[in-house]
Parts: sequence; structure tokens; C-alpha cells
Amino acid sequence: MEVLQNYGLILIIITAAFAFFMAFGVGANDVSNAMGTSVGSGTITPKQAIIIALIFECAGAYLAGGEVTETIRSGIIDTKDFVTQPDVLVLGMMAALFASGLWLLIASRWGWPVSTTHSIIGAIIGFACITAGSGSVKWGAISGIVGSWFITPFIAGVLAYGIFLAIQKLIFDTENPLRNAQKFGPYFMGLTVFVLSIVTVSKGLKHVGLHLNTSETIFISLSLSVISILLSYFYFRTKKFIRKARKGAFGSVELVFSILMLMTACAMAFAHGSNDVANAIGPLAAVVTIIGNGGNITAHAPMAWWVLPLGALGIGAGLIIMGYKVMATIGTGITDLTPSRGFAAQFSTAITVVVASGTGLPISTTQTLVGAVLGIGLARGIAALNLNVIRNIIASWIVTLPVGAFFAIIIYYILDVIFR
Repeated sequence: MEVLQNYGLILIIITAAFAFFMAFGVGANDVSNAMGTSVGSGTITPKQAIIIALIFECAGAYLAGGEVTETIRSGIIDTKDFVTQPDVLVLGMMAALFASGLWLLIASRWGWPVSTTHSIIGAIIGFACITAGSGSVKWGAISGIVGSWFITPFIAGVLAYGIFLAIQKLIFDTENPLRNAQKFGPYFMGLTVFVLSIVTVSKGLKHVGLHLNTSETIFISLSLSVISILLSYFYFRTKKFIRKARKGAFGSVELVFSILMLMTACAMAFAHGSNDVANAIGPLAAVVTIIGNGGNITAHAPMAWWVLPLGALGIGAGLIIMGYKVMATIGTGITDLTPSRGFAAQFSTAITVVVASGTGLPISTTQTLVGAVLGIGLARGIAALNLNVIRNIIASWIVTLPVGAFFAIIIYYILDVIFR
């Protein structure tokens, strides 16, 4: 308790710096996933991807990041074990932030797409085990995380495989692909808008106080879907679209899917910003609240006004400075992508996010998207996959939890020596 009284302001400043560092890692690694397929398929340039991602990620983080953030992510540890030693929890949250940011920086440097959520969870587990003991960790939740390494990429891969084959059969492998794109394109558009509306409402807008039930969410999504079908039906038949399609770099059909993929990427970026920013600012909000309450640990941490902008700024900085490395891995490292292939990967990821959110399955958007891209590659044959890149990615997934824990333990001991 004396630590909090003597160093309260200093601890908040250092934790804010660590949170910015963690948000930087989120921007460098996770954010790049949303735009990687768009860049890899040639729909947009890396510079355009950074600008678009900045707008939607930061908008999601700042506008829909939430008035209240969970103090401890995903219920991984029991805060009751720290009631008598709040200073330990504060130093532990600081260590977890820096450890996660460090691992994300290393992974981003090598272009490995890893889970920021799993990174912070591993770090929290690490400091909890050496302070409150392994009994404070809810190990049942860990089994779900390990299961998500295999379940969600598999689901997304199967969906991407099926969507890709459906696109090939309905459009590309026909005598008149453009006419069939005009015919089926509006329905793909409607289905895309329906799924993305659910993602945006359930994963983003709930944070701004818009709590819609399932029926209301489905009704709004269906309404927007029908409107988009009608609008795209007429647009795909305009002289302007046909002229643009015939002049396009992707060919007439791919132009339809470049539009769909860009929509998907923007919606996923907004949803990601509104949710995963909590990985960086959740522990910061906890530290600010604990110190502000004189050491009292509360179940939730009210959000200080400056916390969300800090997270959004960190995400933007990470994306601009290092985002291109992971973007390259997702976009071109695993398999060659076109707009239609990229759309199949992004769309199957969005569907998997909806399904996982509804069932409470722990999910990593990163791993889900990688699984989807793998599914696209398999649909084209095993030779279309870069197995060396895939091996490195899977290895980085496996070591994320233990590495996060290891770094957190070392950093916690360093902080403990400095402030005690």
C-alpha cells in the first residue's frame, strides 16, 4: 500500500507509457490483419490501407471503445486474491502491459501475425502465478484459449474454402463471368452487409450504450441487406460500372469483389478497434482506478477521458511504423490472393467472428483470418501454400502464451526491485 501512496502519480505515468507501447504492438500486428488481404490482392496500395485502417481502427477505438472496460481480461484471474496487496496487482498489470507489447514488437519485426489477446492473457497468468499462486488462475478458461488455436482457424478455413468454390462455380467457371457477376453480385453484397451489420452492432456499437437484442440486431441487418441488394443490382448494370469493369486492372468480375472486400475490411477494422483496444487500455484503466481509490480493487474500471485517445494514438503509430510487415505476411506470404480470394477470406473471418461471439467461444481474429487464407490456398491445391511461412506462424501462436508469461515474470521482478 505504501508503494501506491508514495509513487501513485509516477506509476500512472509509467503505466500509460506501457499501455501506449502495448497499443503500438496492437497496431503493428493485429490491425494489419484487416487490411492485409486487400493489399495482397492488389485492391489498394499499402499507403491507402494504412489511411483506411487508421480511420476505422481509431474510430472504433475512440467512439466505441467503451465507457467501462473490464479490469481483468476474460476473467483469467481472481482479483479477490489481491485485495490485501493492491500494489502487487498494480505492478503486475504494468508488467503484463510491457511484456505483451514487447512480444508483439518482436513478432511484428519478423512479420508473425499473433494474437494480442492471448499475449496479454499469458502475461497476466505469468505475474499471477508468482504473486498469488497458480490457484488464482482460472485454468478452465485457458483450455478454451488453447482450443481456439485449432477450432476457429478450422471453421474459417472451411468457410473460405466453400465460399471460394461457390464463387468459382457461379461466376468464374461460366461462359459469361461478367453477366453472372452482375446476377449474383448483389446477393453477395446483401449477405456481406448482413454479416457486417451484425459484427458492427454486436462488437462495436454496444460500447456506446446501444444495447440491441438479437431480434432487433437481425431486423436492422436484414433491412440494410435488402437495401444493399437493390442498390448494387442497379449499380452493377450501369454504363459507368460496365465501363469501369472493362478498364479495371482486375478484370470485370474481380472489380465486384474488390468492392466487397474493401467493405469487409473497413467493418472488421472498426469492430477490431472497438474491442481489442481494451487489451492495451484495460490494465491501464485498472491501475488508474486502484490508485485513485486508495488501493481499493473494484470489479470494473471507469474510463478516464484520456485513456481511449491514448490507445487510439498508439494503435495508429504502430500501424504506420511497423504494420507493413504483418500486412505482407497475410497478403502475400501464405498464398497469392486476388480480390475474389481475399473477399472469401475476409468474409469467412467475419462469419466466424459472429458465430464465435454468439457461442462465447474465445477467438483470435488473427488466427481466424490466417485459417481463412489457408482455406483459400488449399482450394487451389497444397502447392499454392508457402509451408515455411505457415510453420512459423503456427509456432508463434503456440509460444505466445508462455512467452508472454515469461516476459511478465521478469519485468514484474524488475519493477518490484525498483519500487519496493
